[in-house]
Amino acid sequence: MKLFLDWSSYENAGMGDAYADIPKHGADYAKAVAVCIGSKQCEQIGKGVMCPSYRISGNPVLSPGGRVKLLKSALNADDEQAFLNPSPALEEAMALCVSCKGCRRECENEVDMALIKAEFLTQQVAQHGLSLRRRLWGELPKILCWPIVRPLLLVRNRLGWVARLMEAGLGISAKVRLPLPVRQPFRYGSTAKDAVSVGPVDKQVVLFVDTFNHYFNPAAAEAAQTLLKAGGYQVYIARPLADDEPQRPLCCGRTYFSNGRLDKARHEAQRLLKALEVHVKAGRSIVGLEPSCILSLRDEYLKLGLGEPAKKLAEKVVLLEEFIVREQAAKRWTLAFQALPEVSRLLLHGHCHQKAVGAIKSVRKLLKQVPGLDFELIESSCCGMAGNFGVEAEHVEHAQAMAELALFPALRAEPDALLVSNGFSCQQQIQNGGFSEPLHLSQVLCMALPSQE
Repeated sequence: MKLFLDWSSYENAGMGDAYADIPKHGADYAKAVAVCIGSKQCEQIGKGVMCPSYRISGNPVLSPGGRVKLLKSALNADDEQAFLNPSPALEEAMALCVSCKGCRRECENEVDMALIKAEFLTQQVAQHGLSLRRRLWGELPKILCWPIVRPLLLVRNRLGWVARLMEAGLGISAKVRLPLPVRQPFRYGSTAKDAVSVGPVDKQVVLFVDTFNHYFNPAAAEAAQTLLKAGGYQVYIARPLADDEPQRPLCCGRTYFSNGRLDKARHEAQRLLKALEVHVKAGRSIVGLEPSCILSLRDEYLKLGLGEPAKKLAEKVVLLEEFIVREQAAKRWTLAFQALPEVSRLLLHGHCHQKAVGAIKSVRKLLKQVPGLDFELIESSCCGMAGNFGVEAEHVEHAQAMAELALFPALRAEPDALLVSNGFSCQQQIQNGGFSEPLHLSQVLCMALPSQE
């Protein structure tokens, strides 16, 4: 079997482990599957993320352990085509994995089902071709550049028959409102300011504005820029190179990665690596806003065969909250936050990937520094949107059930609370549930900056 991701880190996985039962097909990919020891930790109900599809169904087959059993069976079959032409049970089990990375963090053996699914999807696309809907999801970073996108989405959201037609043709649920790009995307500003380095490198930072914040929530990026400047940092904006689609924002490639287009994901990664090369060499930190994008740079890029540049980038990339807390610990961030007199209560929903890397601790630490702020972290699993999962006709009911596990009940209980959520998908799921628009942490902290008067 030709593998599309680099699984060499699992080369020695399962050696001497009587429970590993490594399948005969799949090489190191099979070893990554076999790290599961069947403890059924993924079938626990309670706090944490793992596993959303199991939680809403109670079906062990829809847990990471259940998926492992089905994958092992396919990879152990005499005919290798059993994996390339999976059973309906395996297809459904993998389709209902939302790639939350809960298992990567909460499983004793760190089963990485999100990464396993990425290889599985790419194998299916290579064997059976690409559906129009998957092509559409993957190409979103390029499609969003088209001026006609906003008018088309406005029509689709306003006219039920258009939404129903879209559902019939593409399988995009008519029950869900699709997000609209703002009229004015994020503006990079003058390039002249980025030409000359000022001050020590540890007071210089690069802000990476991902595709979705660029087109849908530039206010979060603008707030982050203001916040970092107020902290005394020279802020560079990561931008495309002049000879590489300069009108299209840099993108991590996750939409391709999660839809079985690893070739395209690798191209986007190389484009980003080239644009950030000068900053990485200079030793600047790369700060991002969207958890799934930043985790791509730190995790998935290391599996794409991109070599040393990807490793060096992974060492420099942090989420905004991680950066500020790190700088505070190093005594380089001395700016104190002020009270938010008009905010009496704040609810925080963490993106699954924030939880996977432990970044929620940094968010909570920062919110605690806002005087008098009464806030609470909602103990929830995945919101259910999970990229394009929550707008697909066959998955929309599953997505709603995931949101109803804890997130939506918590929001209904406190309708007047200010909502904070850093994930673009999470923000859309919350708004589609009829709740007020959540703010990004950058916006809240920007509101808490000391008065300039």
